[in-house]
Amino acid sequence: MKLVSYQGDTGPRAAGVRDGELVDLNRADPRLPSCIKTLLGQGSESLGRARAALQTGQAIPLEDTKLLAPVPNPEKVICVGLNYADHAEETGAKPPAEPVLFNKFPSSLCADGDPIILPKLSNEVDYEAELVVVIGTAGRHIPKDRAAAHVAAYCCGNDVSARDWQLRKPGGQWLLGKSFDTFAPLGPTLITADEIDTPGKLQIQLRLNGRTMQNSSTSRLIFSVEALVAYASQVCRLVPGDLIFTGTPSGVGFTRQPPVYLKPGDTVEVEIERLGILHNPVAAET
Repeated sequence: MKLVSYQGDTGPRAAGVRDGELVDLNRADPRLPSCIKTLLGQGSESLGRARAALQTGQAIPLEDTKLLAPVPNPEKVICVGLNYADHAEETGAKPPAEPVLFNKFPSSLCADGDPIILPKLSNEVDYEAELVVVIGTAGRHIPKDRAAAHVAAYCCGNDVSARDWQLRKPGGQWLLGKSFDTFAPLGPTLITADEIDTPGKLQIQLRLNGRTMQNSSTSRLIFSVEALVAYASQVCRLVPGDLIFTGTPSGVGFTRQPPVYLKPGDTVEVEIERLGILHNPVAAET
């Protein structure tokens, strides 16, 4: 099932996608919550009810709505560094023995079709195609062999990064370099986990102005989805709607000779097998 959030009269509302149109799930079945985080957290019973509502509910044309990031207000956006061996190699880093976690501010999220805004404070903005995990059932100290049960959905993400901030500011400003507004495109939809039985075997690509820059498979992840969920949950309670950006493969811009950074007028596409294509134009800050 494909899920999105759109801007309703009272705020973000959860919808399903049917034949290119939206169905507001709460309006189709008032027993369902209007908040996508609440829906994901209610588990398989509510998602089953949502599937039924999606088939019978009144459709809303896409052109009549403003799509938001599929999870517009997550509590946490957790990111994983150096999680593909080929990416570690291209950066000159040794593959880590444990996951390397950092985060982005939730305010950096933007939706499919929204522009990535290049800040005036950076001249080295880079792209990173990533598989994103969306938490459903909350949990702390989640065993690896039970971690999949806590995942509600998957989608495409782009961990946009200001490399000059991330790598050359005093102490390394990973948080700020990754958290400028619009630096976390997400979408185009959530695909519920029941439709993705092999998250570790998906082709992942990034295209810049039609040119393939990254082309890999999630089979090359150093730490699996299950391992990442288990590891992060040792530190903090994962809650519905939390996002885990699972890392990027080789081909990022700052390792190329010469480096390739985003510029106004570019178009970036992240495509992950069975999850769709996330499109974002690039524009300068005004």
